[in-house]
Amino acid sequence: MDKLKKLYKQYHEVIMYLIFGVATTLVNFIATFGLQSLFGLSKIAEELGKDSSKYKVLYLIANIIAWFIAVLFAFVTNKKYVFESRTEGAKAYFTEMGKFFSARVATGVVENVLPSILMAIGLKQSLSVAVASRTFTFEGFWAKAITAVFVIILNYVFSKLFVFRKKEEAVLEGTEEESLSEGTGAKSASEDSDDE
Repeated sequence: MDKLKKLYKQYHEVIMYLIFGVATTLVNFIATFGLQSLFGLSKIAEELGKDSSKYKVLYLIANIIAWFIAVLFAFVTNKKYVFESRTEGAKAYFTEMGKFFSARVATGVVENVLPSILMAIGLKQSLSVAVASRTFTFEGFWAKAITAVFVIILNYVFSKLFVFRKKEEAVLEGTEEESLSEGTGAKSASEDSDDE
């Protein structure tokens, strides 16, 4: 039991990220599925085909809205439970949020473009689920699932290195830069005295 506690403590951030990464992916999938149902994508696929411009546009719009909902959920959970960021004041909070959204825009491009590419090369398979007497279809499920794996990894890297950097890391980097510039200044001062 102590080993498990030690491992949890050691890998707490990664474990929490994976938990909320999966939760964020579920939020994204649920939002996507809900929007696809709202837009009637299954019916459009039957009537016009998946290669029709109407289907493609509505599929992309559903993905973009679902992405936005998932990013809001991810920001709150990553900030509070994963990286345990303790920003103080509105300016710091919104700066952090801006960085988070910027990073997610980069991965959002991947999330919105990659499924379409995967579907174009043949991963057009849908997932149908029967509930009671009704069948629900998730269009392009496997393309979306493969994309989700790449996006989870990219998001962790960006969040860890760019958005939720610990203050100690930022202070250490600042101290290193200061000592380097001081060393350079001291060197040039000694070089000046040698020249005289």
